[in-house]
Amino acid sequence: PHLRFMPRKRIPAGAFLMGSGKSAAEIARLFASQAEYYDDEHPQHRVKITKPFYLQTTEVTQGQWSAVMGTTPWKGEDYVKEGADYAATYVSWDDAVAYCRKLSAKDGRKYRLPTEAEWEYACRAGTKTMYGFGDSAARLSDHAWYDKNAWDIDEKYAHRVGQKKPNAFGLYDMHGNVYEWCQDRYGEDYYKTS
Repeated sequence: PHLRFMPRKRIPAGAFLMGSGKSAAEIARLFASQAEYYDDEHPQHRVKITKPFYLQTTEVTQGQWSAVMGTTPWKGEDYVKEGADYAATYVSWDDAVAYCRKLSAKDGRKYRLPTEAEWEYACRAGTKTMYGFGDSAARLSDHAWYDKNAWDIDEKYAHRVGQKKPNAFGLYDMHGNVYEWCQDRYGEDYYKTS
């Protein structure tokens, strides 16, 4: 694969407030069924990204995964729609790291997963709001595949990438569609100690 196959954007160095500025009660009200996912994003704190980095503009697609790895981990699994432009699913963290290594060997460049700080910085794209496009969930359908415009209307699968509006850095699907892996490990107290 060449970089045309893996479209990427240069993310500039900079500083941002990492974590949620909302209280646990506000998060529970906004995301009732998903509050546990946001409860450990406190306290909000300043993080400096000291070097620019590159990030693929979309989630890794089934076509990209198959071309690099020669496998289809989503095949035969529940909640899957297949196609070259659909986000790859049923990929473990170890699988994602192996993908980066294999892609690095094929392309001659070093690829890795972003750190959690890099990912959030890229997602926020210079904003200080709850989402990379503002604080209102009313515009979420313009930017993300999520319960209301996918699961709740019986589209219970990861969708084609790049179909919603990008953020200010030109990155797609930073909210919704599928979860993304980060390089660093998860820690419940990460926001208190980082």
